[in-house]
Amino acid sequence: QVQLVESGGGSVQAGGSLRLSCERSGYTTTPYCMSWFRQAPGKGREVIASIDINDWITYADSVKGRFTISKDNTNNTLYLQMNSLKLEDTAMYYCAVGRSWRGRCGPGYDYDNWGQGTQVTVSS
Repeated sequence: QVQLVESGGGSVQAGGSLRLSCERSGYTTTPYCMSWFRQAPGKGREVIASIDINDWITYADSVKGRFTISKDNTNNTLYLQMNSLKLEDTAMYYCAVGRSWRGRCGPGYDYDNWGQGTQVTVSS
């Protein structure tokens, strides 16, 4: 059974850092596309960082220069290092995985699996 489990969320003051992890299980091959999404209260879900099987990485403008996506295929884990956190980064963060190529990895890609989310709260 395919499963994605996020961890690492929490409460932090503005300017602080957090590192999110997304551990996947049940996959027989390395996924083509892995991304981090977030959804703030009252807002839609947005993709903020993506990495494909060739390590092509894209970021949303809102997090560029502050967040870093990475993966470790040996332990089947996707990471999101978040630095210089702002109040507007407060959201539920989700990882999503797509097994095969069906377009560019990132916004608009049709993901196969989602995690349950981990809450990030940034305070002043």
